[in-house]
Amino acid sequence: MREHRRIFRIKIKRTVAVWIFTTLALYLLSDLLPGFKVGGTISLFGFAAAIGILNALLWPTLVYLTMPLNVLSLGLFTLVLNGFIIWLASVAVPGIDITRVLDPVLIAIGVSAVNTLLTSAFSIDDDESYYRNVLKRKVTRHRQPVETDEPGVIFLEVDGLAKSVLVRAVRNGHAPTLARWLEDGTHRLLGWECDLSSQTGASQAGILMGNNFDIPAFRWYEKDRGRIVVSSRMSDISEIEKRQTDGNGLLADGGLSLSNMFSGEAPETVFTMSTVRDPRASGYQKRSFYMFFLDPYNFLRAFMLAAWDIMLELRSQHRQRVRDVRPRLKRGLKFAFVRAATTTILRELSIYTLIGDIFAGVPAAYVTLFGYDEVAHHSGVEREDTLEVLRKLDQQFARLETAIAKAPRLYHLVILSDHGQSQGATFKQRFDITLEDLVRQLVSEEVHVAGTGAEPEHWSYISAPLTEATQGGQEQLSAKLLRRTVKSRTHEGEVMLGPEREQLELREKVLSATDSELLVMASGNLGLIYFTGKQERVTLEELDEKFPELISGLVAHPGIGFVMVRSRERGALAIGDGGVYFLDEDRYEGENPLAGFGANAAAHLKRTDGFPHVPDILVNSFYDETTDEVAAFEELVGSHGGLGGEQSHPFVLIPAEWKVPDEEIVGAEHLNRVLRGWLAELRTGGASGGNGETPSPGSR
Repeated sequence: MREHRRIFRIKIKRTVAVWIFTTLALYLLSDLLPGFKVGGTISLFGFAAAIGILNALLWPTLVYLTMPLNVLSLGLFTLVLNGFIIWLASVAVPGIDITRVLDPVLIAIGVSAVNTLLTSAFSIDDDESYYRNVLKRKVTRHRQPVETDEPGVIFLEVDGLAKSVLVRAVRNGHAPTLARWLEDGTHRLLGWECDLSSQTGASQAGILMGNNFDIPAFRWYEKDRGRIVVSSRMSDISEIEKRQTDGNGLLADGGLSLSNMFSGEAPETVFTMSTVRDPRASGYQKRSFYMFFLDPYNFLRAFMLAAWDIMLELRSQHRQRVRDVRPRLKRGLKFAFVRAATTTILRELSIYTLIGDIFAGVPAAYVTLFGYDEVAHHSGVEREDTLEVLRKLDQQFARLETAIAKAPRLYHLVILSDHGQSQGATFKQRFDITLEDLVRQLVSEEVHVAGTGAEPEHWSYISAPLTEATQGGQEQLSAKLLRRTVKSRTHEGEVMLGPEREQLELREKVLSATDSELLVMASGNLGLIYFTGKQERVTLEELDEKFPELISGLVAHPGIGFVMVRSRERGALAIGDGGVYFLDEDRYEGENPLAGFGANAAAHLKRTDGFPHVPDILVNSFYDETTDEVAAFEELVGSHGGLGGEQSHPFVLIPAEWKVPDEEIVGAEHLNRVLRGWLAELRTGGASGGNGETPSPGSR
């Protein structure tokens, strides 16, 4: 009873404070907006009260009816709904006059901005009271919380963050929450080494599914089917998951997959690309959307954060130009908006959804936070604005830590990454030529050489929730409208934004060309060359006979470290400009072409050589150990996909009481086995705070 009284007092306190702050905001806006007139103080207070009452009565229904439109607009339609509530309140309250069409929307934004600033300044809307009294109540209204003594685990993946970058961020103050955990001794930091295909598709398949066999790159060609597979296409990801499923899913025992490529065999998935078109998952995903937009100020807060992120991105672009920072890319205004959507709005949606499931007592969850990877690709691995994104992600860890303290079960937080990134000027920036054009120069003019282009990964993150929203039933008017709106950007039920649709058409054109013979594809600083006219893998002997200058020309180029081919007589070979590594024999002649690429480089290459869809020629860019730079075959400042530098060295931050493996963790499949081992020990009390040791942050 005492607890209920305390909660009631907090609720009253917050309601009165928000009412006063809303009134103050409306007073300020009446001076700023010529079309907004207030007849007096009583009208002003009445207007603020009417807005709150209408939000309570109408908002849930309005959100439900217009959910697909909110998703289509990445939440911007919420501004229209807020404006409608403001207009309706102005009609109901005497003395309020709004004459301009856009003023209700501007008033909604202004009220939200003032409320956010003042409630934060006066600690009226702090995390504890908000999560305990608002979101928690919403969740328990829809779901029965699972209360148990068995601890749960929340895995938070920071996409693309190398261990070395994290160590420097902790030291330099860009990750204060993680620094506190390490300093207090509640967590320990481990490194692990990802596979040759150092990118999210291969790493998440290994981590979540326990199997990443035959994923040679971010995009590859399958000769037996005459098809290009891309890890940003939801239909391709769904097919890959079906191939990789073997019962070793990390989340198979009642877990949640949130904002990932793969499900980990979780029974509940939200914004997961492999299941986003699965009607069995759509109901749960729609509930997540609804819960987020149920608070009329939720999106407005995210909108303001996104607007600020756009300003930071434009400032970063300007500073890099003025200071002549190199390497750099021309990013533009479009990228600023896409960045804001991926690093702010989708982040807020994911964290909000996760907190709801924590209050519901989900046993395990795996969530991808991809903002750092996206900005590092375009701005640089440790540039000022990239580290700012990392700092904001660190704030989310503290936010989750606070929420977990009020969860119905004990939770452990595990922070990890799927791969790192290596920086450097691109291959084209350095040598004024693409890998595709270089190959074209080294073969005869009669040979057709094609390239598929490179779909920016971030568009798929935005396309996924839009695709999910189109799965609404035929009876839902807004879902119908959404499907019609995005019809020109939809292929086989999948929404494709940005250049994705054009790239699909290009791929289909390439594969339908009768004279297509060589296909060149890029995955960071990893290049793949396929001979599309031959089903079997082309041998070194055949290459030397038909294209005598191709291999020698590639390895002689200063931007290329080595190529891997298969010899009919000597097996798999890694060939550099000054030597050859015989992978089957584990020895080299001349200069070691794999020197500097890591102690496990030969093992990674040999494993990839055994893939059914390995390219005829695998090309890896050079790696400069002195400057720690590679040369991406895509136009990315920070890249990953091949070997060289920190792209192969991610991390995992675990509770200190968990047992550390005796051997080095090499490969995403190995990490899956380690993670599943920790989960198994938690269920038996062998690795958790339940064994008498002090629970870690994030534990209740």
